[in-house]
Amino acid sequence: MPLFIKNGEIVTASDRYRADIYCAGETISRIEPTIDQSELPRNVEVIEAAGKLVFPGFIDPHVHIHLPFMGTLAKDDYESASKAALAGGTTTVIEMICPGPDDEPLDAFDEWASRAEPLAAVDYSFHMSVVRFDKKAQRQFRTIVTKKGIPSFKVFLAYKGALNLSDEDLFGTLRLARDLGSIVTAHCENAEAIDAMQQALVAEGKVGPEYHYVSRPPIVEAEGVHHILTFAELTGAHVYTVHTSCDEAVRTALGARYRGVDVWIEAVVPHLVLDKSYAERPDFEGGKYVMSPPLRDKRNQPVLWNAIARRFISTIGTDHAPFDFVGQKDLGRDDFAKIANGIPSLQERIGLVYTHGVTAGRIDLATMVDACSTQAAKIFGMYPRKGTVAIGSDADLVVFDPGYRGHFSRATSHSKVDYNAYEGWEIRGRASVVTVRGEVQARDGEFVGTIGRGRLVERDATH
Repeated sequence: MPLFIKNGEIVTASDRYRADIYCAGETISRIEPTIDQSELPRNVEVIEAAGKLVFPGFIDPHVHIHLPFMGTLAKDDYESASKAALAGGTTTVIEMICPGPDDEPLDAFDEWASRAEPLAAVDYSFHMSVVRFDKKAQRQFRTIVTKKGIPSFKVFLAYKGALNLSDEDLFGTLRLARDLGSIVTAHCENAEAIDAMQQALVAEGKVGPEYHYVSRPPIVEAEGVHHILTFAELTGAHVYTVHTSCDEAVRTALGARYRGVDVWIEAVVPHLVLDKSYAERPDFEGGKYVMSPPLRDKRNQPVLWNAIARRFISTIGTDHAPFDFVGQKDLGRDDFAKIANGIPSLQERIGLVYTHGVTAGRIDLATMVDACSTQAAKIFGMYPRKGTVAIGSDADLVVFDPGYRGHFSRATSHSKVDYNAYEGWEIRGRASVVTVRGEVQARDGEFVGTIGRGRLVERDATH
């Protein structure tokens, strides 16, 4: 059905203006100051957007939905994750494929894709994790990039013995990515240092969630950033540092950028609004707030917001990793190193960024659109299909009500997780209508769309 959004104020990463939008055939067909409805087909769906903002659909460049991790399995599937994403205004997600070191990369791709295809109500793509780099795996990585449309890798400088690579394989991955025009997304820490510190802390009886931070302090993250960007400088590869959490890591990345290294920096919303005191809550309540890199000292939050405002940090994702507090995270009650990592935030991201970023005066609307949509589309080869409001772009649109007031709650969350990390927090503004390729998929926080309508986005190699 054709779609007509009238009387809204369009906001992109570079422009802000009032106009009507007409969408047909899944894309935006017309953008004009005023479109006469009598010129449109009789079956057009009309959305009145007076007093509201119209954004391009938001893109989360860093999510985990299917995730075998630390002896357990993430709770969400693509149905629940899609509903959560859409309720918050996110229309496209990029999921991390995280196979085990003995798995075949192509088999892992097929598994992750097969879980998404029947249930996704958002469009989706993947980053392919490299956890082994033998010649057989290398051939498969080439196929995943060139035949499957997935021109981005994920590497871990953490999780010793499970996901981390040797330096030889890390160097080889960067060279392969350079040759394929792909980008390497990187979890930057130091697996060996973390493992040694965790063992020492547990041996001393320091096993509570608060010691997770102690085992991977900011200097460890900064060292990981320095390490991979040294390799990037040597190979000419393009690198994207995920969930960059602290002043030290941001400064290290910017120092490499100053030297000419091609590096983009991602922040994730938990690090922008939560601090390490949450992981220090008594009676294991802090276990809800364990993620890696960990929540940092509050002094880092102004650094991250300022870097976003000045576009030093390109994107805001979530690192959505949905594990129940009861039955999953509490498996680490007697050893913080066994707490399943993750703070689910897929539904809450845009509400948190708008509330704590825009309305608090830390960033403006154009920066929010840029960081939460446009830059992800550009960096990962989806622009201008995604990430903007333009003729010919996919009709992924968010009609946003800035006057809405409410609260975050587990009761209104579509994720399957048994808690909400932001329970009771005020939310200012929300997505009132969300479309994916011209079809309304959510209204006022409720899913009204079609399960399985989401599509794998085959992306362009842009690096």
